[in-house]
Amino acid sequence: MTDTSKRPLAVFDLDNTLADTAHRQRFLQRRPRDWDAFFAAATEDPPIAEGVRLARDSADECEVVYLTGRPERCRRDTLDWLAAHGLPEGDLHMRRDDDRRPARSTKLEILRRLARDREIRVLVDDDELVCQDAEQAGFRVQLARWTAPSAELADAQEREGRT
Repeated sequence: MTDTSKRPLAVFDLDNTLADTAHRQRFLQRRPRDWDAFFAAATEDPPIAEGVRLARDSADECEVVYLTGRPERCRRDTLDWLAAHGLPEGDLHMRRDDDRRPARSTKLEILRRLARDREIRVLVDDDELVCQDAEQAGFRVQLARWTAPSAELADAQEREGRT
């Protein structure tokens, strides 16, 4: 059995990196935003072929880890979605249910914690601010540009700390 504890990490975001959230954006366009419906609909997200392929390819040399701004209460649905779409097994790091900091803050904090013990080969994320801050902190990033940017989701990530 191979000792995977020394393999570098490939860290993948979920929403709009591996999972296409376009069908549930409507819940963020309402005021107030319907967060319960937004996250409940995540189980129906279609996989994004480019992201899924990159995650599977990364698993050849790296341990795949998932880093999402989704709240902890979505863990079971998220793990089920990853398995249903044949993504590599890996640790899932999620936002605490009561954490409303911007995604770039929460994700950078987790990246730094992971980097204490392991090499992080790459972070793959669709959020330009997350990628910018991670790159400035010395991490190698790949901006996932395979979905159309969502102004509603960007606002939710940055101002409301919701995903």
